[in-house]
Amino acid sequence: MVAGHIARTKPKPWECHGLTYVFRGHGAANGSVSRPGAKLVDVARRVGVSTGTVSNVLNRPDAVAEPTRLKVLEAITDLGYVRNAGSGELAVHWRRSGFATWLFRPAARGRYPGRGNQEEHPVPVIAEPWPGIPARGRGASKRAEACWVPIAPGLTPHGLRHTHKTLMREVGTPPKLMDERMGHEDGSVQSRYDHITAGMRQALMTALTGMWEEALDARRAMSPGSPVAALDAVLRARG
Repeated sequence: MVAGHIARTKPKPWECHGLTYVFRGHGAANGSVSRPGAKLVDVARRVGVSTGTVSNVLNRPDAVAEPTRLKVLEAITDLGYVRNAGSGELAVHWRRSGFATWLFRPAARGRYPGRGNQEEHPVPVIAEPWPGIPARGRGASKRAEACWVPIAPGLTPHGLRHTHKTLMREVGTPPKLMDERMGHEDGSVQSRYDHITAGMRQALMTALTGMWEEALDARRAMSPGSPVAALDAVLRARG
């Protein structure tokens, strides 16, 4: 999935320090994300295409296949996107605290955190495609058609490490292999004489793959597709 994402997005080194980021942020340095109304990236997510494709529809429509062009124009109308109201250009990368606060936790809890005098509030979403696309910018709640419900209250990015180790214990993974995957070091004599075999690795990967495929089947039973390109591809491949 990560390899496919890299192939689609073709990330480039950031001019500031030359590092390459696989996942870009939603914010923009010029503050365009705080301006009212839908952004270019919102239109792209609604249709399931890149922001470059939406830009082509607006600037070079002949370069876009007709069915895709019509879908983009329909999304522009549905979302009320206003050209040049804000660039919608994505920031180079997420900051760790911003990712946890404004992306991960709202997805798990269904609520954005409070900020300043504003109390925490539900994540407003455009209902289609399921399970909804967050409506962003000023007036988002007025444009929203629904809101997310909590799916894992209290879950944090670090909590995923606890989940992963618990699942490894569940399938009987040897402690030495668990430590390696978690990045832990055990200096005990028992660990020194313990070793990891190819068979241990294969058994773990088989168990984790089975869990992953069960989760995909459960998700596909809810809806056969997703507005998230990487997830949409694996869901449809199971059809």
